[in-house]
Amino acid sequence: MSAGLIGLLDDVAAIAKAAAASLDDVTAATGRATAKAAGVVIDDTAVTPQFVTGVTPDRELPIVKKIAWGSIRNKLLIILPVALILSQFAEWALTPILMLGGTYLCYEGAEKVWERLRGHDTHATPVAEQGAGAEKSLVSSAIRTDLILSAEIMVIALNEVADEGFWQRLFILAIVAIVITIGVYGVVGVIVKMDDIGLALSRRRPAGVQRLGRGLVVGMPRLLGVIGVVGTVAMLWVGGHILLNGVHELGWTALYDAIHHVEHAISEGVPGVGGVLAWLFETLCSTVVGLVVGAVVLGAIHLLPFGQKHAEPHDGEAEHA
Repeated sequence: MSAGLIGLLDDVAAIAKAAAASLDDVTAATGRATAKAAGVVIDDTAVTPQFVTGVTPDRELPIVKKIAWGSIRNKLLIILPVALILSQFAEWALTPILMLGGTYLCYEGAEKVWERLRGHDTHATPVAEQGAGAEKSLVSSAIRTDLILSAEIMVIALNEVADEGFWQRLFILAIVAIVITIGVYGVVGVIVKMDDIGLALSRRRPAGVQRLGRGLVVGMPRLLGVIGVVGTVAMLWVGGHILLNGVHELGWTALYDAIHHVEHAISEGVPGVGGVLAWLFETLCSTVVGLVVGAVVLGAIHLLPFGQKHAEPHDGEAEHA
């Protein structure tokens, strides 16, 4: 075999090894980025099912599918290009944009709390009875909320792979976007159809399967109610968390430092469960910040002319009730 051919084979082997190492690096970075975003993924999974509450069973999965496609578009066509461009040329703009999204989440969460306090829930009436545009409005609202949650997921993932090259970042974040969306909306689809699964099991033998099925049928409305509450809290928590981190990155560190000082003291001072208690404390603080900011924005919007017009039908419905 000629020396030239041996050299060529050596070069091919070296390239193959480099490609394999690069692929391993991309896979590892994708795993790290996905794991880092897991907290917001859980919030996303908790928030979404409340949008399907009150929907007739035959429309549940089609609506989840529409929201999932909207989420994919949010991540791949809006968030990913904007995040990559800004991280490349205007990294300073990522935090203020994310904070605007966090403020919207706080507003959404505060509005849901206000509706519950007033005893008015827009999802209490089945969507089929709210008119032809209700489903479209519901899907649009869910996709808008997903846009903010997805933005934080993608920015967290982007921060984890900031040292990678531009094309590697693009590839990794695209994989993260697809994997997370499939995971979130796959779980949501199972949750919203669990009562139908229970009904099918209740008609089968043996008796143990029937009891399981009846338990699912009876328990799922309660579970969806709990998920609705968790989803509202998750909006306030994530929104408040974004704002706390945002003001810290912008140089206003007093509130952030005070919270994390207490969080560190709890973590170090309580043996065994200190880490859990510290996390709960930080979560509570973020939720309170989210509720306060959301309440301020909600009040300001209702003082504006278009906010007052939006509120009139609800007031009329309350009086009619």
